[in-house]
Amino acid sequence: MSPGAMNWVQRKIYLYNVTFGLYMLDWWERYLFNTLVLVLMWFICYNSSRYLTEFCKRHLW
Repeated sequence: MSPGAMNWVQRKIYLYNVTFGLYMLDWWERYLFNTLVLVLMWFICYNSSRYLTEFCKRHLW
């Protein structure tokens, strides 16, 4: 990975930490928060895909 790309990634991580106030948390609190965010995103994506397949089956086929 080039240094320019790594700097872009580091800036995005920094922006995420500052936006959600994670910079003031301990490492384990950030880990817990990020785990909850990932579980919530997985839940939303999984249920959206299930709903979308049912919607397509009922209305498009």
